[in-house]
Amino acid sequence: MSQFSLSKTSILFALSAMALASAISLQAAEADEWVDLLPENKLATHWTTTGNWSISEEGVVSLVPRPGESGWTRYDAYLWLTGDYRDFEFQFEYKLNPKGNSGFYFHVGDVKQPVAKGIEVQIYDSYSPDPQAKLTDHTSGGVIPGVPPQKNAAKPAGEWNHFLIVVKGDLLTVKLNGETVNEVKLNEGRLAERPKSGSIGFQDHGLPLSLRNLKMRKL
Repeated sequence: MSQFSLSKTSILFALSAMALASAISLQAAEADEWVDLLPENKLATHWTTTGNWSISEEGVVSLVPRPGESGWTRYDAYLWLTGDYRDFEFQFEYKLNPKGNSGFYFHVGDVKQPVAKGIEVQIYDSYSPDPQAKLTDHTSGGVIPGVPPQKNAAKPAGEWNHFLIVVKGDLLTVKLNGETVNEVKLNEGRLAERPKSGSIGFQDHGLPLSLRNLKMRKL
């Protein structure tokens, strides 16, 4: 074996060990203990992806699609949190460009099929000054598949929005900018067919997205 091959193998082994250690650390966190998912402004501690995600010195995670990247079926380009989760609270802030689109995925049983094997809380540029504007499951705070939010609490594109997502037993509660926009029973309707635990991730929809202050605690 060449010196280069040995060095490359050693590096890959070290990176794998670090990813495993971070997953174990996150899984071992005490219930009700908030965990910073961007420690020291590093993505690789808790997250994996092949997409063009980066983090700034200020702790802002940015998705800037590469030339030719479009659509939402490049599932390995999603930003995936290491580990498997059932009951949790997750909070973060997001910012979109006009017509921006993404999603927060959880209980994903297969990261190669998150749309079919998981649940999505929609992240969308859905701000409207009209309180009577139609709400769908693609309005920000909607739950896919099939559950529109109770109100549109999204801010205009270019502004920071805050999500608090709580999953406890069969109840999902979604708060957007301090307002409860969805309370959903996960054991009813189409959601009853989805896994009860699984991976957590953010969608790469081939559109720019900014995230910050990602924190989670197990329940």
